[in-house]
Amino acid sequence: MIGSNYSSSFSFFLRTIVLLLFSISNVFSTFASLTPDLCHPDQRDVLLQLKTEFKIQKPNELDDYWTMDVPSYPKTESWENSSTDCCNWDGITCDTESGKVIGLDLSCSCLHGQLQPNSSLFRLKHLTSLNLAYNNFSLSPIPDKFNNLMLLETLNLSVSSLKGHIPREILQLTNLVSLDLSSHYSPDTSLLLSIENPPLFLHQLAQNLRNLRALDMSYVNISSEIPHEFSYMLSLRSLQLERCFLVGEFPSGVFMIQNLQSIILDQNPDLRGSLPVFRRNNSMQVLSLWETSFSGIIPDSIANLKHLASLTLAYSNFSGRIPSSLGELSNLSSLSLSSNHFTGEVPSSIGNLKQLISFNFGGNQLTGSFPSALLNLTKLRFIFLGYNQFTGSLPPNIGQLSKLEGLYASGNSFTGAVPSSLLQISSLTELDLDDYQLSDLVGFENVSLLSNLKNLYFKSNDFRVSSPVDLNVFSSLKQLVELDLPGIPLSTANITSDSDFSSNLEYLNLPGCNITEFPEFLRDQRNLKYLYLSNNNIKGQVPDWLWRLQELQDLDLSHNSLSGFDGSLKDVPGSHIEILDLRSNAFQGRIFIPSTSITYLFASSNNFTGEIPRSLCGGQSSPTIIDLSDNNFHGSIPQCLGAHMSSLTDLNLRNNSLSGSIPDMFTQASKLRSIDVSHNQLEGKIPASLTACSALEVLNVESNEINDTFPFQLSSLQKLQVLVLRSNKFHGVLYQSDGAWFGFPQLKIIDVSNNHFLGTLPSDYFLNWTAISSNEDKSTLPHYIGVSRYNNSIVLMNKGVLMVMERILTVYTAIDFSGNKIQGQVPESIGLLKELHALNLSRNAFTGHIPLSLSNITALESLDLSQNKLCGEIPPKLGDLSSLEWINVSYNQLVGSIPQGTQFQRQTCSSYEGNPGLFGPSLKDICRETTSPGSEPPVSSEEEEEEEEGSFSWVAAGLGFAPGVVFGFTIGYIMKNLGRNKH
Repeated sequence: MIGSNYSSSFSFFLRTIVLLLFSISNVFSTFASLTPDLCHPDQRDVLLQLKTEFKIQKPNELDDYWTMDVPSYPKTESWENSSTDCCNWDGITCDTESGKVIGLDLSCSCLHGQLQPNSSLFRLKHLTSLNLAYNNFSLSPIPDKFNNLMLLETLNLSVSSLKGHIPREILQLTNLVSLDLSSHYSPDTSLLLSIENPPLFLHQLAQNLRNLRALDMSYVNISSEIPHEFSYMLSLRSLQLERCFLVGEFPSGVFMIQNLQSIILDQNPDLRGSLPVFRRNNSMQVLSLWETSFSGIIPDSIANLKHLASLTLAYSNFSGRIPSSLGELSNLSSLSLSSNHFTGEVPSSIGNLKQLISFNFGGNQLTGSFPSALLNLTKLRFIFLGYNQFTGSLPPNIGQLSKLEGLYASGNSFTGAVPSSLLQISSLTELDLDDYQLSDLVGFENVSLLSNLKNLYFKSNDFRVSSPVDLNVFSSLKQLVELDLPGIPLSTANITSDSDFSSNLEYLNLPGCNITEFPEFLRDQRNLKYLYLSNNNIKGQVPDWLWRLQELQDLDLSHNSLSGFDGSLKDVPGSHIEILDLRSNAFQGRIFIPSTSITYLFASSNNFTGEIPRSLCGGQSSPTIIDLSDNNFHGSIPQCLGAHMSSLTDLNLRNNSLSGSIPDMFTQASKLRSIDVSHNQLEGKIPASLTACSALEVLNVESNEINDTFPFQLSSLQKLQVLVLRSNKFHGVLYQSDGAWFGFPQLKIIDVSNNHFLGTLPSDYFLNWTAISSNEDKSTLPHYIGVSRYNNSIVLMNKGVLMVMERILTVYTAIDFSGNKIQGQVPESIGLLKELHALNLSRNAFTGHIPLSLSNITALESLDLSQNKLCGEIPPKLGDLSSLEWINVSYNQLVGSIPQGTQFQRQTCSSYEGNPGLFGPSLKDICRETTSPGSEPPVSSEEEEEEEEGSFSWVAAGLGFAPGVVFGFTIGYIMKNLGRNKH
């Protein structure tokens, strides 16, 4: 027995030794096979050649268009140094049997230079994976040699500064599993990759790349529909087509691809579509349709997307009620339905989304109270409810959302006190309660407990408290970066310059807070970039320490009672203020320009004197907007501004005492959008260089001494909408003697009144005034000429009174030729101007009949034909113009019956006097208490100008036109000396 056991043990030992030796043999054999260089010499040479084709350049050294937010490492720099075997080089993968290079990953490798068609890259024919993402190929086109790499399964050229057409040869790579051609967005579409013949390209992509699982062409300019063949790309797992300028109807079949996990179509505003009825066993995890034209309802079948983790339908046209079936998406962590047309209440089933981190239903028409179901979602970090119709109070137990980082509830009708529990959530960093109707301050002092709060936005529309909020309450918020308290009455009495306020403060917005003096604590805010103190009651001097806040970029002190500047009026070294708003104060004396970096200067409606400072010309950066209107500047317009015209968009010097001529300085003014030099003492002629202002929309030279003929040279300006030459010394005719087209294709408002124009107008004079003939702006919302923080304004004669338009509607149209010496008949072509709102041809010498074609101008609201030599009847058809509110045909030679239209019956007698031949029941009723028509002669043009100046003083009031539409204009006038006798 012992021998048998020994024999058995020995046998086992031998077998073990043999197996061990065999294993060792295999290990040595494998090791021996790896010891020689795996990389073939020819492959090594190709890679070294590829290395020489590009420079290594760090991202911060590249051109301005290049940005990189990922770590970069120049992988090719290590080649040759680490090993002679290229298979061990960074970014290289070789086949273990053949030694051929099958993988090349040079992403984020700081490559800089052109990717050429003869690049050695295309000699690596065994590549199955190629990644060149996040490099800079100097806006070179994608070479058409990629069909040399027929084994490619993965191709990534994303964010590598490539431009031009994507070569169709890429579609021959039928083994592709992943294709990424995405990039960063550029406002210059010429810098983006694009597709030649997009329908054919996309059709072939869907046909050829049958194995494709991931396709990303974000920011490629496709500008086409997506063909229905995409619905048959059954291998797709991920489809990303963000901001591709897609149009048309998106094929709903794509949503039904069973294995599709992610689809992102964001920022394609012209892409239409709707959500389908989703089937069960769907693999979708991410669905994002942000800023598209998708519409319709969210189907109840959304519940079948059991794996969905992120749903974004924001900024689209979805409508209806939010389905309760959303509550079945148990894996959902991010839900955004903002800026659509959803109605009703938030379903309580939302409380079942236990994984939800971000909830965004802002910008809809949702009603009801704060969705209490949200209080069950303990993982919530962000709640967006802004700009709905929620009412009631915030729940007192909202503090149980202990992980909440951001609450955005502005634009609703929440009332009551701010819950104290909300102000005890230690994780809260952003709190937006704009428009909260605060009833009292109970608990509000607990805001000091929000030790991590970075951004606080709080504006009350109905602040019903007996005493102002002590601004010192917020001094304990040491992490505070942004503080926005518009309209909240504040007290700064307890805050001193050495107050321990947050040193991180970058943004402070305190408009309309009843502040009476500069908060002293601001002098210590070294990180402050944006300071807005408009519409307060701050008086006296602007402190000189304000200019020494060297991070300050945007300063708004408008609409206060400031009168001067403390300290020197020289610019402050190191000041970086770019936007300075001093509008509507009581400043006197010379204007102070604190910084050489000023790009936006708003100083209107003060009492500044002296000359326009030449320092505006010598800054580090060129000005974009200069508004010095409604002051007492004298001297000439600085010629040196011409050196900065390439950046200037708006120049407003209205209502000063400037003299001399308008400098001929606009040769480089290709961005100039508006010029207003009205109400000065300028002489000379219209500068010839204005023809270079290709972006010009508004030109106003009213009330000067300009002596020139009509500026037909400006007729080529394709964007000019407003031309005001009123009250100057212009002369000559209003048409070109060679019969050429009038020009001005976008002109909507023209005022040449009170000049010395003469001659007759041809019958086809208004033939090509296309912008007034048809309304291309069909939007129901008002649009104004102007840009952010700046709007143009003009003064026009409308309905018999001077009117100031604080903002110029793009749809408003007016023609004022009054107060000249124009003769002949009113051109019949006037009837083509169907969108004309105001027409004033008064105080001329027009003869003949009132054109019957005027009845075609269905938008007409104001018609003044007074003080001419018109004869015949008033066309009865004018009585059908339902929009016509104000009519004046006085002091002509008209006869016959006044039209019976309602609008004609509502006019005063003065609208018809001076026409002895007019009769009718309505005239008898209107004038029964007045003197007989014709008893008072018309006032001459010159006398009327003087009378106008003496009789009217206007301030901002409102103008509304077109029934049912509110236009936001202001209209008004103060009549003086109404009791004065006329002689």
